[in-house]
Amino acid sequence: MTAAKEAGDLIGETVVLPSGELTLLRPSEGAELPDDREVEWAPLVPYWSVLWRSGLALARELDGTRLAGRRVLELGCGLGVPSLVASRAGAAVLATDAGEEPLELLELNAARNRLTLETARADWAAPGELVARGPFDLVLAADVLYERASVGHLLDLLPRLGPRALVADPGRPAADAFLGAACRRWPVKTKASGVVHIHALG
Repeated sequence: MTAAKEAGDLIGETVVLPSGELTLLRPSEGAELPDDREVEWAPLVPYWSVLWRSGLALARELDGTRLAGRRVLELGCGLGVPSLVASRAGAAVLATDAGEEPLELLELNAARNRLTLETARADWAAPGELVARGPFDLVLAADVLYERASVGHLLDLLPRLGPRALVADPGRPAADAFLGAACRRWPVKTKASGVVHIHALG
């Protein structure tokens, strides 16, 4: 990855993948905090502005996958690198987050990379509108298990969205509770990518 200064409060970054580079803009305050510390660290800036290693690991896992004709949903997308990779692989992508800022920036980054995707705000506690847009062929989530409260919402939501999910996590405190319950509901296969574990559900 390489970074370069841009005008305003955004910084340019290049993510290098086997299938080709992605060029991103992201908030400069988040760019000053690389995700290379212990798992429990919490940035003072908005979480979505950090280029999380789980998002990068999930993007690499998807890179080179054939997704033409598939409907893909990303939950808690933040900077949305997995969504960009899925779009480049031919998927019809819906990227969701709780706030407007990450979605607006993701739309800008999709345009910079000549990619097409949709974005939408989503509240996991009130997901009726999101569920109505399904089902999706594949659901993506990277580093979304910061809090124990997220576990129940995610476990309830995933089977309502589609038959398969990829959940990337670096070992957050709530991840064990999620994985234990997930294994009782779905077949789960786990693959390690450095400190990140990618759990394939379904």
